[in-house]
Amino acid sequence: MVKYEKFTLKNGLQVVVHEDHNTPMAVLNLMYDVGSRDEDEQKTGFAHLFEHLMFGGSVNIESFDEEIQVAGAENNAYTSPDVTNYYITIPSDNLETAFWAESDRMLSLSFNPEVLEVQRKVVIEEFKQVYLNKPYGDVWLKLRDLAYEKHSYKWPTIGKEVAHIEQATMEDVKAFFKKHYLPNNAVLVVGGNVTVPQVKALCEKWFEPIPAGDKPVRDLPKESKQQQKRTLTVDSDVPISAYYRAYHMCDRLDKDYYATDLLADVLGRDKSSRLYQRLVQEKRLMGSISAYITGSFDNGLLVISGKMKDGVTYEQVEQEIDAVINDFKTNGITEDELFKLRSQAETVYLYEQLELLERCIALSYGTLLGDTEMANKELEEIEKVTKEQLLEVANSVLVPENSNVMYYNAKK
Repeated sequence: MVKYEKFTLKNGLQVVVHEDHNTPMAVLNLMYDVGSRDEDEQKTGFAHLFEHLMFGGSVNIESFDEEIQVAGAENNAYTSPDVTNYYITIPSDNLETAFWAESDRMLSLSFNPEVLEVQRKVVIEEFKQVYLNKPYGDVWLKLRDLAYEKHSYKWPTIGKEVAHIEQATMEDVKAFFKKHYLPNNAVLVVGGNVTVPQVKALCEKWFEPIPAGDKPVRDLPKESKQQQKRTLTVDSDVPISAYYRAYHMCDRLDKDYYATDLLADVLGRDKSSRLYQRLVQEKRLMGSISAYITGSFDNGLLVISGKMKDGVTYEQVEQEIDAVINDFKTNGITEDELFKLRSQAETVYLYEQLELLERCIALSYGTLLGDTEMANKELEEIEKVTKEQLLEVANSVLVPENSNVMYYNAKK
């Protein structure tokens, strides 16, 4: 059980404090309610660009990393389609340094044209190396665009195309910062060897003077119910052909979210899963195969993917995947299998909770989604999943007309 206390500053910043005096360290985790889903389709990649820009200097701090490292801290960040998250792990004696540095970035970036050009080049190079020039790197550029017709999940966090980052102006950058990087559009979680009065005092000193803004109103286009299977064939210079199938699923707060997650586990979590046993071990059609969910805040995807062996056809692969799915729909799962499935998921959850940073991130996600207690409800929600619910989800999600299939063909 992750214990915590909450309060909200006058400027709307939500603060969660998690005391853990078994460590000499503290974590400051600041999660902004902005991700790539909040971008204009003609100006994508901005949320990820900002992840980089936020390390390029703020109004009173020229080099964020240097100031933090002097205090014995480590810091990093990540961007997803739903959030942008910044975190600092620091000796608790130096906690105020983290407050000073992180609040200065929220107050204002330096908006130095040289920093923009440097980070623009870094992001463009990352786009090329990871997404365009790396084997299978463009999979999610293509698969998202195939699966989503309307929703802004149709492009990855890096952006839809390099040109959007190349053409980003300082005016664009300032407008994005002013719109999204607000105290009332963020959640601050402070955990570790800290106390609530200490954190409250530091928040009032460093964050509360930052003025609130107009919190963005999110009104994203919703996907229509998919009525027909979509396919895409890609020929690429990769060593092995690959197969990808994505089904639309519920959103993060839906009652069937955990059942869908467990369904993906039983199909393709590890070597004991049904897809692996059938297509890798028994039929020897695939070198690897897995199933997983994207975990998106809005309606996400359940994805089945794997690398094929030479000489195997896509028809063979699809036939065997369909056989596994149909067998599950017909025979379901035994109580013993469900118990094992729950135990595996619970083990992963408990292992993650050993890390202070993971606890702080979980509290951030829950608070941003409207329920901080979500960080403590996961085991309970997993235990609630029944055999009948798994069957219902399989019959509603794993249907041909809800599938998006990409045949990723290795050029001979």
